[in-house]
Amino acid sequence: MNDHHHNHPHVHDEASLRQIANRLSRIEGHIRGVKTMVNEGRSCPDILIQLAAVRGGIDRVARLILDEHLSECISRAASQGNIDIEIEELKAALDRFLP
Repeated sequence: MNDHHHNHPHVHDEASLRQIANRLSRIEGHIRGVKTMVNEGRSCPDILIQLAAVRGGIDRVARLILDEHLSECISRAASQGNIDIEIEELKAALDRFLP
């Protein structure tokens, strides 16, 4: 990881962080459930449906994180005058996240 990702403190709303952590915990449990299904020899279509649900959950968490980033970090960068750096970092992250 590049050091330039730590130019500023990432201070986020506690309620938002709790919501993200809770969703990640649910996804973690769902993944364990899918692993159990595989070990029990459940049908491939059933497993694929559950994986689609996991992917949907991950996408929703990513959306929450992006919303939080836009409302907190980008706003802060705009007021501090370093928005170009913040936007470049976001673009690089999105390039890796999106297919």
